[in-house]
Amino acid sequence: MNALAATSRNFKQAAKLLGLDSKLEKSLLIPFREIKVECTIPKDDGTLASYVGFRVQHDNARGPMKGGIRYHHEVDPDEVNALAQLMTWKTAVANIPYGGAKGGIGCSPGDLSISELERLTRVFTQKIHDLIGIHTDVPAPDMGTNSQTMAWILDEYSKFHGYSPAVVTGKPVDLGGSLGRDAATGRGVLFATEALLAEHGKGISGQRFVIQGFGNVGSWAAQLINEAGGKVIAISDVTGAVKNVNGLDIAQLVKHSAENRGIKGFNGGDAIDPNSLLTEECDVLIPAALGGVINKDNANDIKAKYIIEAANHPSDPEADEILSKKGVIILPDILANSGGVTVSYFEWVQNIQGFMWDEEKVNAELRTYMTRAFGDVKEMCRSHNCDLRMGAFTLGVNRVARATVLRGWEA
Repeated sequence: MNALAATSRNFKQAAKLLGLDSKLEKSLLIPFREIKVECTIPKDDGTLASYVGFRVQHDNARGPMKGGIRYHHEVDPDEVNALAQLMTWKTAVANIPYGGAKGGIGCSPGDLSISELERLTRVFTQKIHDLIGIHTDVPAPDMGTNSQTMAWILDEYSKFHGYSPAVVTGKPVDLGGSLGRDAATGRGVLFATEALLAEHGKGISGQRFVIQGFGNVGSWAAQLINEAGGKVIAISDVTGAVKNVNGLDIAQLVKHSAENRGIKGFNGGDAIDPNSLLTEECDVLIPAALGGVINKDNANDIKAKYIIEAANHPSDPEADEILSKKGVIILPDILANSGGVTVSYFEWVQNIQGFMWDEEKVNAELRTYMTRAFGDVKEMCRSHNCDLRMGAFTLGVNRVARATVLRGWEA
């Protein structure tokens, strides 16, 4: 099931539980604005190339819209739409004053030089600069983009509107980026996992973890879980998978991965088939890579007691049903991976105030927000007698619906 179908299905279920009337339900689903632009740039060899850029602005009832920009050859309007909608519910669950948006350019960033990427980013910004803004829509990095991409957007936007550091988040620290932003999603995963395990009378220490994906989120989650006393026994990335029942040396693995562009060949454990990683024996499974990896074909074989969704939409709704029958507890993506957007919010606040925080304050505030969000979700689970995914969706949808009605937009 694709991301849009799964997100819409979860939304409809939440709307039903909340008893929303059909007019309000429809107005919450329809995006505020969909933007499509042609970006033509000269390549380094002098030829012209054209790329299609998208920005879907889903909802701004609770504040400016917020969401990443991805550079990927498979960027399409459906996927961008689903992710924009997901951001609306995610920011509401985290209780930060934003709505949802998402954007992207259909390109293969690996095939473009740095100067070509810069030209592409600047042309895209020129086409959408009057539709984004500090109090309108605040982009951030996503798949295929990074802090450098945000620096180019900030610079190009500032040519039209004056110096505006708060127009994007995930910037380099030298340009007003927040300390702690790099590790934020992974750290949020740690705090969310702690909150979930505490609910069951357990802690991180002594639990066995398996992590799929060793990019920014997976590698930080692994390091922080390891520091907190958790035992990470298996990890995979696009190059391969490695397992050590006594616990992997994460510091060495991070070093190896940086030097060899992947974890393949790491000698601190046994190489295993990456496809079998999700079904390894463990206490906590953390999918931190792509969407749709847990589906009806492999859900029956999963042996973890808890699944923490660090990736966006890693479990299909069909897998959800199988896993809940087995008693597996899933912490949904719109709560588990909201650490990144929460620290993006802190960055925006710091930029607007012109006053930067130290890293300790950022991390302490993040813990407060993640723990409170988990408590709010549990409260909705009790009210509506539902699982954590529906608890999170009903919480998010309810907050957006209330703002919509209060603003008189529901007609």
